[in-house]
Amino acid sequence: MAEAVAAHEDPKYPELSRRTITLVVTGLLLAVFMSALDGMIMATAMRTVADNLHGQTLQAWATTGYLITATISLPLYGKLSDIYGRKRLYMIAIVLFLLGSLLCAMAQSMYELALYRGIQGLGGGGLGSVALAVLADMLPPEQRVRYQANFGAVFGIASVLGPAVGGLFAGMDSFLGVAGWRWIFLINLPIGLITLVVVGKLFTFRNVRIPQRVDYRGATALVAGLVPLLLVAEQGKQWGWTSPLSLGLFVLGAAGLAWFLLVERRMGDEALMPPRLFRNSAFTQVNVVNFIGGIGAFTSMTFLPLYLQIVQGLSPTTAGLLLLPQSLATTVGAKFAGPVVARTERYKFMLAGGLAMLGATYLVLSTVGVDTSLWVMGALAVAMGLGLGIFMQTVLTALQNSVPPQDMGVASGLYSFSRQLGAISGTAVFLSVMFGIAAGRIIDSFASVRNTPALQAAMNDPAVLSSAADQKVLTGLLGGTEGIDLDNTAVLDTLDPRVARPILEGMGSSINTVFLVLGGLGLLAALVSLTIREKAGSKAPAEQSDGAGERLAATE
Repeated sequence: MAEAVAAHEDPKYPELSRRTITLVVTGLLLAVFMSALDGMIMATAMRTVADNLHGQTLQAWATTGYLITATISLPLYGKLSDIYGRKRLYMIAIVLFLLGSLLCAMAQSMYELALYRGIQGLGGGGLGSVALAVLADMLPPEQRVRYQANFGAVFGIASVLGPAVGGLFAGMDSFLGVAGWRWIFLINLPIGLITLVVVGKLFTFRNVRIPQRVDYRGATALVAGLVPLLLVAEQGKQWGWTSPLSLGLFVLGAAGLAWFLLVERRMGDEALMPPRLFRNSAFTQVNVVNFIGGIGAFTSMTFLPLYLQIVQGLSPTTAGLLLLPQSLATTVGAKFAGPVVARTERYKFMLAGGLAMLGATYLVLSTVGVDTSLWVMGALAVAMGLGLGIFMQTVLTALQNSVPPQDMGVASGLYSFSRQLGAISGTAVFLSVMFGIAAGRIIDSFASVRNTPALQAAMNDPAVLSSAADQKVLTGLLGGTEGIDLDNTAVLDTLDPRVARPILEGMGSSINTVFLVLGGLGLLAALVSLTIREKAGSKAPAEQSDGAGERLAATE
């Protein structure tokens, strides 16, 4: 006799055994892990990939191509899965991601890779958002939150394994007769095929479908609005934020978004993003909190490894291992928040607490320096992980509880969409800010130590005098520049520590400024979350099934 987990007295949820739920969730997690791991591997191996394809100056387009299609497809998957069913859309997303991965492995130029990464992104946009909607279809809120915490754990594991796996493949000349870097994409194929089999065989329950027209005009308008803005977010630093090209894209993006709002208003309930949802103050507020929190959470996940590698001089693999406690803490935070929210059916104060913890951690990170102990950095990473786990778990519950069941796909898509927009815009803007102020901070740092005995001794040291790298940097610093090319900080590893120190302090100071602003944003998001009008999830106590076997709906 199978143990039923979802209550059969509530017709909104199918009656499934614990084994079936576990296997289906495992399939969903595999797909999410595949997508997350791909991003982490690419971050480490992109330089090697670009070298092999003779397109180092074009490498940003491979990242931009993926981000644009993944971000834009997020709300589309949510809406279409409400209309056509989750299983069909999820399997399409997996197939697109695998097709893109295979094509990326066969790319012969950076232009081809950018195109194929766009195909990958079309699939990647659905892997996370539809998975969360599937989970919401299977389980009532008080049971759902226990499983949602595992999605945060998957991202944590991927963030640790990604740099190591990327470095391994990038360092191989070949493996099984194929260039090592191509395995960065080929590794997705076995994971994806297993996921297809698991989802195809066990995903046998129906979600409530809402028959309605597809908002093609809204989708077109969204593309017209977001593509220019995402392009300038990714490339604005290189083009110049006030260049004619950037300003033109800002105007095009604004016009596209205005068109999108007009279309959505006319489409009403059949809109890609139904306006009635945003008339719900709780739904709107949670999305605002998710956007601001996404800026802080994902920008910090970029800048903390950057600090460890540039300022502390750690290798990417070592920095990734140092951040392992953060990944574990993210899982612990999510596991802690889930049962509390399920038991109390209240999430506002838990959400505010997680954001406040993130904000406070960022403020402390704004004070660290070159000599800060790695033990301290590890403790701060743990605190950041706990806050991140609580935030990501609770904001998802808040968003899903703020909409009716028939809009669960839209809500899950917008959860990923608003967070992704925050991540992209925050990372792009703050990277530009950091590198924009770094030169001045380095010059100021050098001026403050120029006449100190330590630096004077270094400048007269025969070893420094005979080092071309040290002399080039010192010549630049004495001439009133930052002394190095900030686009290539690898030279720092070759410098005399006394010569490198003012550069490290200047870079550290610019990163501190970023964390200071992120701390303010985290506390702002915590305050906004306290204004949310809560809507408790509907209880559905778990019961034992008195029927033999599993009672499942017809396969979609």
